[in-house]
Amino acid sequence: MNTKKNALLAGLVVVVALAFAVMKTTGQEAAEAKQRTATEQWEYLAVTGASTGLTPIDNPRLRKEPNASFAREAFALEQLLDKLGANGWELVAVSGPPTDPAYYFKRRK
Repeated sequence: MNTKKNALLAGLVVVVALAFAVMKTTGQEAAEAKQRTATEQWEYLAVTGASTGLTPIDNPRLRKEPNASFAREAFALEQLLDKLGANGWELVAVSGPPTDPAYYFKRRK
């Protein structure tokens, strides 16, 4: 009987120790994530004006989605966005009138 009691007590100690370790690890991960977020630095890029060369193209051979239902793709815009994305820039906002939009990007420093 005493052996069963000791085994049960030992099992309980192991379970409590594991639960404490999991809670401590989870807390540390949350603190580290918060620290990373607090120290992240960003740089920003604004692309505006008619000089962006964002003329739509109707040539189906140049389309990325030739079977899509929309009428035209802005091929020059796609090329610009692809280049910026490859360099780590993320589009975060577009504002202004459709004829003269401003594109705002950010990336980690």
